[in-house]
Amino acid sequence: MIKILNFKMIKKIKASFHEKLILIFLILLGIFALSFAIIIKNKCLFVKNFDPQTINFKDSKNIVVLNAECGNVIIELYPEISPNGVKRFKKLVNSQSFDEVAFHRVIKDKLVQAGDLEFGKKNQLDYGKIGTGKSGLGTIKSEIDAEFNFDKGSVGLARSLKYDTEDSQFFIILDDEPLFEGEYTPIGKVIYGIKVLEKIKYSHRSEYVLRPDFINTIRMYK
Repeated sequence: MIKILNFKMIKKIKASFHEKLILIFLILLGIFALSFAIIIKNKCLFVKNFDPQTINFKDSKNIVVLNAECGNVIIELYPEISPNGVKRFKKLVNSQSFDEVAFHRVIKDKLVQAGDLEFGKKNQLDYGKIGTGKSGLGTIKSEIDAEFNFDKGSVGLARSLKYDTEDSQFFIILDDEPLFEGEYTPIGKVIYGIKVLEKIKYSHRSEYVLRPDFINTIRMYK
């Protein structure tokens, strides 16, 4: 009886080779699933964060550092192209008005938009009105006469359907948009950190995002 049991046990062990393969496959599948879940949860995992202190800028007084969830976005402003637009943007940056303001309008691989100071603040979001808010400083005139290529990373001031209605809202494009040329006021261009913007939360259903990502801070470099 003992011999028969031992023989059965040996046979079972030999027969478990395929079971071992299945077990190894399941373990590898579990590791893959766990790794994939970590990557999905941490959207910033492969995004390089640029430290402006390590970069030698030609014109440091026109450098802006926007900090978002995945790191820094470094923007060079162009006051020679849009003096009034850049002046307004700098004024709002220096007053820290953009801190904790939503990226309320995001089109995947196309653009991100923020700067609604009235209805886009983190602690007072108004989904019914977001995108219509103002700064309280009044509007400024459009500056669209200068030659400017709206290629990937370009920063412009948003407006209503009418010209001369620019205020605090701005957008950054994630792809070339030649149709924007002569239509929107350009104020600068992203020179480092475009990948950070590509990770901003977007909606599949609408350009306007429910529970959006936020700007942490925007500061002048110097």
